Amino acid sequence: MPKLIISGVTHELVDEAITIGRGPDNTIVVNDPSISTHHAQLLLERDTYRLKDLDSTNGTRVNGKPVTETVLRFDDRIRFGAADARYESSEVGGSKPLPKPEEIKAHLAEAGAELPHLTASPFRRQQQQNDPIRTGILIGLGIVFLVFLGSIIAVLMMHAPAL
Repeated sequence: MPKLIISGVTHELVDEAITIGRGPDNTIVVNDPSISTHHAQLLLERDTYRLKDLDSTNGTRVNGKPVTETVLRFDDRIRFGAADARYESSEVGGSKPLPKPEEIKAHLAEAGAELPHLTASPFRRQQQQNDPIRTGILIGLGIVFLVFLGSIIAVLMMHAPAL
């Protein structure tokens, strides 16, 4: 069941039609001078609510945009006059309603089309480099290391005890 949190107060939305305003005859009464007596209305449509501004003096905004009527989505930020509100799901995960089929856009690849190269590595891929100077230095260092290793072995053999 969805809920509406207005200025820190949680209201479970269980009715098909809910009125919001300063007047005592509203379903949700908000004591804020910036809110009209009958400020807005929520009407249940399938599994979500449609928000309708009732010609309020200070207006209604959803996600920062002025609205007169709109379908609410979970985690929408609503502003009734100067009072902040949020439309949420009462489920732990805060799941959102599934999009309508016309909102989903899929593009099929043509037969034989080459897929783009995808990589999961966060590191840049190094390019192969054929640098002759670098290769020469590495070969020289390898030879120096082998000569050093040979000399160490030779010294150890000279000082080894006779068997």
